[in-house]
Amino acid sequence: MQHGHNVTMLGTGLIGLFYTMTLHGQRGRDRVHCVYSRNAQRAQAFAMKWDVPHATTDMAAAIRHDEVDTVVIGLPNHLHEEAVRLCAEAGKAVLCTKPLARTGEEAKRILDIVETSGIFAGYLEDLVYTPKTLKALESVRRGALGDILWTRSRETHGGPHSDWFWDVERAGGGAIVDLGCHCIEIIRNFIGKDIRPVQVTCWADTLVHPINAEDNAIALIRFDNGAVGQFEVSWSFRGGMDLRDEIVGTEGTIWLNHFLRTGFEMFTSGAGGYVAEKAEQESGWLFPVGDEVNELGYTDMFTDMFNAMDEGRLPMETFYDGYVVNAVIDACYKSAQSLRWEPVELDDWRGREDVVPIQGLNEEIEGLQLVKRERLPDGKIKLILKNIETGEVTQRFVDEKGV
Repeated sequence: MQHGHNVTMLGTGLIGLFYTMTLHGQRGRDRVHCVYSRNAQRAQAFAMKWDVPHATTDMAAAIRHDEVDTVVIGLPNHLHEEAVRLCAEAGKAVLCTKPLARTGEEAKRILDIVETSGIFAGYLEDLVYTPKTLKALESVRRGALGDILWTRSRETHGGPHSDWFWDVERAGGGAIVDLGCHCIEIIRNFIGKDIRPVQVTCWADTLVHPINAEDNAIALIRFDNGAVGQFEVSWSFRGGMDLRDEIVGTEGTIWLNHFLRTGFEMFTSGAGGYVAEKAEQESGWLFPVGDEVNELGYTDMFTDMFNAMDEGRLPMETFYDGYVVNAVIDACYKSAQSLRWEPVELDDWRGREDVVPIQGLNEEIEGLQLVKRERLPDGKIKLILKNIETGEVTQRFVDEKGV
């Protein structure tokens, strides 16, 4: 068996916990060898619980540790750039949690750091790696849905766990930068990451919490081929964490429900302890998750990252993807202020430039353009037809042979 990677884990919060649970689960060969926290007690307690040999409050020392080859950044957003810079200086591979940065400009600097240094870099966007998403993406790429017209992604819950998320300066925003980053990358994967996002219109507001950032938002993202992405995010949703995606194409539809309704339902009159991330109660009707880190995509995400590192290829999610996501987020915040469609400003676009708009139906019957074909309850087949020259829309009934 190939030797695994020794990892420095930067951060001991919820995301550092989930990442470590994933790496140390199922007899994994990639192990956390050093952990960094700004709090010495938290660092030591984390190291003891997860059998991590080294713990420190010195981030630079944790990154430069001689026995470590990979650094995982699970820190607040405002610390990402400095951590990446230290990784580049130390020549260590770096995997960074979402979002890559607070703004597109900051994300571009981070991207430039890793590409100039030549270190391996992976963007830890777990929700594009969920088992359901990977299966759905495989179907879409085989053409099962035809051209993708519209993708909707929803992530809502009662708000994040740590104080820094609620601080607009440290986080870079509210629910959009925290949750919208997931949704945007899910949308890009289904529509095609080589299709440029061109415009955004966004509503955002602070409806519940006494903070200086938005706790609810809805946005539409228009892509170069005419496809549209839609996201809905909230820090005030009650009842747990709602993760859903819908993908609509010219030939089919996919509905995904990842977390709130998993097919596992349980009632208890007592209090049974932890149920699932963002669950709000421990009694009554509960919706546990069988393998949380797997259902949230962490298992396949780290498998892809370390396989890519060993095979000398790019992972499915790169720092460039993180940069594009941040650029879309910037446009969302501008639109929420201007109340207008705003352009997505990408100084560095690496996708297609020769995109053809989605064509849709292109079938003619006796010189008329087919709008719709349907079978009625009595078994008859009805055609809705348009006169190409006049624009007149008519209907006719035909037999099985179309006569």
